Amino acid sequence: MKTFKVQSFILISIGFILGMSEFIIVGIINDLASSFHVGISAIGFLVTLFAIVYAITTPVLSMLVGKHRLSRVMLGLLIVFITSNVLTAVATSYFLLAVSRILNAVVAGIMVSIAITFAAVIAPPQKRAWLISWVFSGYSIASVFGVPIGTWISDQVGWRVAFWLIVAISVVIAFMFMLSLPSDLTQGATTGLLDQLQLFKDKRILLGILLPVLNLGGVYVVYTYLRPIVTGGLHFPNAFVTPFLFIFGLASLFSNQFSGRLANGNGLKSMERVFIIQAITLIALSFVFAMPWLGLVCLFCLGMTMYLLNSPMQMFYLAVAEQDYPQSMVLASSLISIFNNVGIAVGSAAGGGIVTHFGLNWLGLGGGIFTVVALMTLLLLNRVRRQMGTE
Repeated sequence: MKTFKVQSFILISIGFILGMSEFIIVGIINDLASSFHVGISAIGFLVTLFAIVYAITTPVLSMLVGKHRLSRVMLGLLIVFITSNVLTAVATSYFLLAVSRILNAVVAGIMVSIAITFAAVIAPPQKRAWLISWVFSGYSIASVFGVPIGTWISDQVGWRVAFWLIVAISVVIAFMFMLSLPSDLTQGATTGLLDQLQLFKDKRILLGILLPVLNLGGVYVVYTYLRPIVTGGLHFPNAFVTPFLFIFGLASLFSNQFSGRLANGNGLKSMERVFIIQAITLIALSFVFAMPWLGLVCLFCLGMTMYLLNSPMQMFYLAVAEQDYPQSMVLASSLISIFNNVGIAVGSAAGGGIVTHFGLNWLGLGGGIFTVVALMTLLLLNRVRRQMGTE
């Protein structure tokens, strides 16, 4: 059973359940608001809260892994993850719902970090970028199938059933993981937490961690409020939401897959053009609310660009760590997910402020500002890489 294909499937499936658990809030935001008698901005705040906790706890837990066997750590995390989704499914108040999401966020970041570390070890060198992009694509597969199915289940029989489905899938994946992944894998020897933090002395890393913050910051200004945009802003019926989320998920899946191809070339150079396209798309969204189908085109283009940064950035972090900071491999593996979630926190919070004070039609413009700053940061990083001879 211990074949590369089976192992890859399990690691991708971990990305899937993490993505489904995190992103499903976007599809059921109206149902949760109605169930707990709060506004959609209060449910949107759960996205921000999740991302903040994720970003704070992931680096701490990554450093605490030390020399522990990664398989044992992952199994413990899967148990906590399953428990958090059970708590969500049975939550009787907004407070308990928030607590369950915090618990989920605590383990989600380190889970994907360890999955990426396993991917980097089990994959042949020529397939490393491919498998890492597919682990990230697990999130997009969740967007394609998991979130629309969860949204449909929520509409038909209630949102709690959707979380019970996540629990059931997670239990199966946990058993498959125990049977198939290497049990003796550890990260490189470390001399302490401060030794691992040496990674952050590198100016390439300091510039690099800003990029996922700004990229997904811009995207999540819009993405957090995707359902209200489609129904309240562009005036499509509620029945249109599930098929639209499926199409949007396909676009994000393409984004993750093409991200792997970019990583095999000079991906960070190519991202300069991507950020230009993304900025134009986001800014245009604010001016096409009176043209619903054109608005959908903008959202579809956003889905196609939102994850293109992932694999080039992940390969960049790993390359710097492997060459200069081998004691920080798990931490380096976690950087993209950590700072993606910082971006999600910042972007969803900014989106909530924009919706509250200005309205849905200003979300695209707000997101576009983030992307323009991301482009300027990327240009500076690429200049530093050229000067250091590491481009």
